[in-house]
Amino acid sequence: MSTIKEITSEDEWRAHVAALHKDTLLIISFHAPWAAPCAQMATVLRTLAAEYPVADPPATSWVSINAEDLSDVSETYDVTAVPYLVLQRNDTVLEAVSGSSAVKVRTAIETHAKKAGDGAATTNGAAENTAAPMEVDEPADPAKAKEELFKRLGELVKAAPVMLFMKGTPSAPQCGFSRQLVGILRDRSVKYGFFNILADDEVRQGLKEYAEWPTYPQLWMDGELVGGLDIVKEELENDDNFLKSYSVAKDEAAAA
Repeated sequence: MSTIKEITSEDEWRAHVAALHKDTLLIISFHAPWAAPCAQMATVLRTLAAEYPVADPPATSWVSINAEDLSDVSETYDVTAVPYLVLQRNDTVLEAVSGSSAVKVRTAIETHAKKAGDGAATTNGAAENTAAPMEVDEPADPAKAKEELFKRLGELVKAAPVMLFMKGTPSAPQCGFSRQLVGILRDRSVKYGFFNILADDEVRQGLKEYAEWPTYPQLWMDGELVGGLDIVKEELENDDNFLKSYSVAKDEAAAA
């Protein structure tokens, strides 16, 4: 059975990709230790990997990457939230799945793993029809769509104790306000999750209504909106320890 390899450095990542056979399906799982859904996804992927036998050359290769530790790799694949799964073959991205839906992940992996062969699968010597049924577009229910979006947003704002919804990424902010807020969090050693709202217009527009806050960046703490850059600055002026309980430096001092 196949297992999942944890990639811990960019050199290890490059070496792993370079060694793959051109027909091998590479399954890349981006995760972060603070995001609870990632633990659930790790269990799902371990179970799925066990269903694929080890072959020569391997039909599948399973790797796990800490999206924050290997940020350059994450940015290569436009990872804006975790868990995030990328399916790749011969250096070509086939599909990406964002979120913790086990059904979507299994379907994507099974679909592309089958395509590694030279045709349809067979059962008792007869060709099996693997064509997907035709999908019929149905009018979307606006109320239901909004309900599902708000449910997703409710999970996103709680993805980490401190969540920053910003334009760009911490290593490459796309606006001055986002850059300043990243600087504030970094200067105070705050461990935080982030979401690049420029990469998902549904979240970008929906969060304005959900939060009743029309601008970005937005800082959330324990699932509650703090506000934008001006509000964070005001809170720190009133209380210099406003972010202290979320500081990594605090944890290191306590352990010393």
